[in-house]
Amino acid sequence: MGKKEEDDIVRIAKKIDKMAQKKSVSGALDLLKELKSIAMTLELLQSTRIGMSVNAIRKQSTDDEVTSLAKSLIKSWKKLLDEPGGGDKSSDEKRKEPTTPTVTSQGSPEPHEESSSSNSSKSDLAEATPNTLIATFPRAPVTSDSVRLKCRELMSTALQTGDDHIAIGADCDELGAQIEESIFLEFKHTDPKYKNRIRSRIANLKDTKNPNLRRNVLCGNVSPERMAKMTAEEMASDELREMRKNLTKEAIRDHQIAQTGGTETDLFTCGKCKKKCCTYTQVQTRSADEPMTTFVFCNACGNRWKFC
Repeated sequence: MGKKEEDDIVRIAKKIDKMAQKKSVSGALDLLKELKSIAMTLELLQSTRIGMSVNAIRKQSTDDEVTSLAKSLIKSWKKLLDEPGGGDKSSDEKRKEPTTPTVTSQGSPEPHEESSSSNSSKSDLAEATPNTLIATFPRAPVTSDSVRLKCRELMSTALQTGDDHIAIGADCDELGAQIEESIFLEFKHTDPKYKNRIRSRIANLKDTKNPNLRRNVLCGNVSPERMAKMTAEEMASDELREMRKNLTKEAIRDHQIAQTGGTETDLFTCGKCKKKCCTYTQVQTRSADEPMTTFVFCNACGNRWKFC
């Protein structure tokens, strides 16, 4: 990845973002022409997230020339997402690919499913974008169950949190259906366990403090089957995992101090069992001019407490 190209793209993206925020597209055409002259790669596209900036200015612009050039750039970049190894196929052939029947796990051909309601709500970008993940994962079977359909819709909405799906070019409807299908295959029914699993996936995908999980699912780094089975710890953000790790260490330390060190005394009464068979330890946990913290352990029932 060329450092100069990346810096140029980031610079242009910042300018375009400011234009979109101010709803002023003056000068946008020159920036888009400059972008067109840069040799775009898949790595540059994903690291700079320029696709979202160009799509934002496309929505704001009333200038036909700006809109046309923005669409042209986005279409050319989508080829990088569709075919990382090259772009020999014509655009007509690419548009036909998502509509060709694929074989499901049961061995029967499954036609491409078009959703008029979702298509009408998406931008022109989505309408002009081929489904990039269908070749990676088999399409989810169609269902007529109203509960499952609603769950698929909610899962798709969660995947569309933010604008990452635009830059990556993911088919959120299909990915949501694949995750729901994997969960349904595990439980076989839309019972409370199934619904709880669905809710936990949606909550974690919509978590704005943990965007990496959503991006990994959209990029295909985490498969729908894997996403359907991940534990809360596995889905948690790096920050939350580190916090849990520190809390565990602190709990272990407090437990060890209370059990292994200290002096037996009958000066303290356990608030749990009311007995006075205790062991206490004093530790300087704060600054030197502050009083020591006393850790007390009840030898009778195992209750622990501390005070300063």
